[in-house]
Amino acid sequence: MCGITGWIDWEADLTQRQLILSAMVETLSNRGPDAAGTWVSQRAAIGHRRLVVVDPEGGGQPMIRRRGDSTYVITYNGELYNTPELRRELEARGYSFQGHSDTEVLLASFMEWGTACVERLNGIFAFGVWNDGDQSLFLARDRLGVKPLFYTQRGSAFLFGSELKSILAHPAVRPEVDAEGLAEVFALGPARTPGHGVFRDIKEIRPGYYLVYDRKGIHMRRYWSLESRPHEDDLKTTANKIRELLQDTVERQLVADVPVCTLLSGGLDSSAITAFAAGAFKEAGLGPIHTYSIDYTDNDRYFHPNDFETNSDTPWVRRVSDFLGTHHHTVTVDTPQLVDALITALRARDLPGMADVDSSLYLFCHEIKKEATVGLSGESADEVFGGYPWFHREEALAAGTFPWSRAMQERTRLLSPELVDWIRPEEYAADRYRETLAETPRLPGEDPFAARMREMFYLNITWFLATLLDRKDRMSMATGLEVRVPYCDHRLVEYVWNIPWEIKNCDHREKGILRRALAGVLPEDVLTRRKSPYPKTHNPAYLAAVRDWILSILDDPASPLLPLLDVSYVRAITQSTADFDIPWFGQLMRLPQLFAYLAQVDTWLREYRVMIR
Repeated sequence: MCGITGWIDWEADLTQRQLILSAMVETLSNRGPDAAGTWVSQRAAIGHRRLVVVDPEGGGQPMIRRRGDSTYVITYNGELYNTPELRRELEARGYSFQGHSDTEVLLASFMEWGTACVERLNGIFAFGVWNDGDQSLFLARDRLGVKPLFYTQRGSAFLFGSELKSILAHPAVRPEVDAEGLAEVFALGPARTPGHGVFRDIKEIRPGYYLVYDRKGIHMRRYWSLESRPHEDDLKTTANKIRELLQDTVERQLVADVPVCTLLSGGLDSSAITAFAAGAFKEAGLGPIHTYSIDYTDNDRYFHPNDFETNSDTPWVRRVSDFLGTHHHTVTVDTPQLVDALITALRARDLPGMADVDSSLYLFCHEIKKEATVGLSGESADEVFGGYPWFHREEALAAGTFPWSRAMQERTRLLSPELVDWIRPEEYAADRYRETLAETPRLPGEDPFAARMREMFYLNITWFLATLLDRKDRMSMATGLEVRVPYCDHRLVEYVWNIPWEIKNCDHREKGILRRALAGVLPEDVLTRRKSPYPKTHNPAYLAAVRDWILSILDDPASPLLPLLDVSYVRAITQSTADFDIPWFGQLMRLPQLFAYLAQVDTWLREYRVMIR
């Protein structure tokens, strides 16, 4: 894993602008702590920060290869899980390789198949290839959007980067936010509209798309999308196919030249990954795999089950670790750390995020990085298999809005009347929701309930999953840890997409078909454990700390946040929890996370010197 950035310019001589490129590259040093590289010609400046995972000697970047009169330069963030197959095919076509990195294989793939190379890739990736011969830049992002990739155009300059900060480091880019950007923050946040960069005129390449930039301009194309078709397999065949796909995916994703671990919560998704990984380690004679879980100081004292958080992870982690024989580590986070890391998490995202859900993950990854460089995690299983409560509740299915963000009126009340009139938050959210429904891949002849469930899965895959993948990438890469997500394998996602709801929900259990698929892989009590989300702190000291923080902001006349809020109302809810006693985003974000989110917005406006236009 790495950080990539670059600059194409038809007017400036970029050989004279290397200091600017170096500044852009330096912003990504946390993503790639092991090495830095640049390549500059008159029209192209390509930068890279490297986290060494595969081929320490031969995988340096930017990587350059020449054929005929053309020079190809690649900067790449990601991992390919079908490198051996691609390498054999390219060798049969006459290519030779100096090392064993996937970067070299990816570059040769582009040279051989051009833009169509992305259709052959199994992996997570964001990469750029500059062809000096025809003066063109190719940018591509993986199918599910695991790896980020932003871009913008400023006059004659075209800029791209793994993170917003790399683009903002260019002197031509001002940190401006307009009404649409503020609507993203206040109406949708911490989610983002697919492809939206929040800052004015900065965009993100959407998952499953590639971009070509040349002297004729920007050419965008979608190379992958979900396709709806009848599901022909019976329940038993379906369960077997899922098990085979998941096992193959996990085993492919264990390949590395550095220590590999799994993130284990004791839930179904992470336990399945750990089971297949532990089996592969044992077969290869590698000893026990290391597993990691997170907990919070005094959570055993303050945790109380609720509709979303049904039980504590701790005993289940121990159960799975003992069953599989893993070498387990528990990372315990205390409240002061959690609060302090809110700003670090903001800087990692470049935007307000999921508050302590982010900062705890950052602290978790920071500890894991001391012993491992690669971790496997369970993101996507709930979105793909239907694990969230809103897949199963009639009021959520009938809500006519994003099911994880139904408290729009409550959110709107937080804002000043002037801001509400300018950004129209409820209307903005409704428009984004309708646009997503309109692009849902339909299956002709489906009954209304099946069609609605297909919409729900599409909403979750394109929106909620994107938010969690964004979180996982930024928090892990901010510590130099690469996290792989086996449930995002496109073969698995494509197959499960067309499984009817009655099979996905077999045995009347959320993710019933996944539980069937894992029979015999995990203990029966783990298979039947009710879903519980990523753990958060329940310590009242956290609420007290973030409430004091937001009160200090409300008391600061210089705060750039104050003109955007209904200050008297926000002050009132610091004394009463009634209006935010339900999650206002996802399952975990309640009143403490609201205060933390607003504090992050205030810090973002100040530190990034955001100009509202």
